[in-house]
Amino acid sequence: MESIAVALQPHRDTVGQTAAIVTVVQFFSGVLAVNDIRRRGSTDGCSVLPFLACTVFCLLNVQFGQMLRDDGMIRVNFIGLALHLLYVCAFYLYTPGPKKTAVWGQIGLAGAFTVGVLSYVQYEDPQVVEFRFGVILTGILWTLVGMPLLGLGEILKKKSTEGLPFPIILLGAIVSFSWLLYGIILRSNFLVVQNLMALALGAVQLSLFIIFPSTAVKPPPSPAKKRN
Repeated sequence: MESIAVALQPHRDTVGQTAAIVTVVQFFSGVLAVNDIRRRGSTDGCSVLPFLACTVFCLLNVQFGQMLRDDGMIRVNFIGLALHLLYVCAFYLYTPGPKKTAVWGQIGLAGAFTVGVLSYVQYEDPQVVEFRFGVILTGILWTLVGMPLLGLGEILKKKSTEGLPFPIILLGAIVSFSWLLYGIILRSNFLVVQNLMALALGAVQLSLFIIFPSTAVKPPPSPAKKRN
């Protein structure tokens, strides 16, 4: 990895800017989900958890960017934080009245988790905090990337990838590859491990689109009965 880091070092700014751009593009993919909710006029069948998890992840990554003294990472995650806060607000707006309490409960849990982690970072030993904080971020990232695989059983049963968001998964793989390169340049083991695993999860999901069609396989129509 050291030889790759040395070879890519002259291109650090270019790789960092590319990673930032594709990440911001991926952040805007949430507009598609929110627009679909708006058209249906309700959040029935949807969960706020992906939006909340991304909000928490971006906020914690701002802190991690400060640890790494990487202004680019901080700026990108500020943008992601702002966008996902808007997505959460939009989700709440279209949530039916009786279900708003549940959404508030999930927001409260996410907020408590975030405050707890940020408080821990402030009081932990500086010699170990970066490593342990990186472990937390890695777990959140893998959860986010692996969420579509929760429906793997249904995909295998129906032999269809109709429920998987191909553009978002493809963008996620590109983002992971970009940050993997940037992590190598920074010699950040956590960025490398995070995004290498995320890239692997993305590759598994993309392979499903090759194995299975995007629509469920329907049985052939029965032959028409012959007329006498």
